[in-house]
Amino acid sequence: MLANIVVETFIEGGWVMWPIVATFFLALCVILDRVVWWLRFKAKVRPSIQVQAREALGTGDFSKAWQLTQNTSDPYLKNLAEGMSHARTSMLAAMQLDATHLIEKSEARMWVISTLITLAPLLGLFGTVVGIMGSFSFVGDEQLAATKVSGGIAEALIATAAGIGIAIICLLPYNFFRKRVSLLRGSLERWINHSELLVNSARQHGHDLEAFASKRPETRNQKPD
Repeated sequence: MLANIVVETFIEGGWVMWPIVATFFLALCVILDRVVWWLRFKAKVRPSIQVQAREALGTGDFSKAWQLTQNTSDPYLKNLAEGMSHARTSMLAAMQLDATHLIEKSEARMWVISTLITLAPLLGLFGTVVGIMGSFSFVGDEQLAATKVSGGIAEALIATAAGIGIAIICLLPYNFFRKRVSLLRGSLERWINHSELLVNSARQHGHDLEAFASKRPETRNQKPD
């Protein structure tokens, strides 16, 4: 029954409903992709190991900190490993570059959702205009023209309702994902700055990360993303 209503409504909306439906499925695919990415990201994070790594950095036990960053998929620990392996040049710059790459991954395909939020209502409005133009073609043809015009306008509004509905469906997860990206950016900044402070503190107590890095290879054996 519900399927019949959906099909009938789709047909009444006119040919513009086809691109609107394509927009809807594209939006669902991108939203699902982002949901999966964030779930996988959350599953990789190991807060307890991060605490151990920070404690090792602060006490100058760079060997332990390095070992904790190996063979892990935790993005924060991988970021620290990137900085430690490039401590001879610039630990801070290496960690920032790695964080930028992670932020870009978190923002992937977000522009698609943003575009659909604007595009879907415009397609709906276009469908309404086309429907109204077709409805008014009945004016003057027969005595029941007014009935056909009003019915055609009602049908044309289906496209607008569908377009607005898709925009609403896209807007909520879009804002949620943007907020997640903002929180991730802030979290990475705190992680990098805290790591730098711990390394500087260890240096003041006679533990030089650059000397340690000179004995370590710049490549690391870690699990892929």
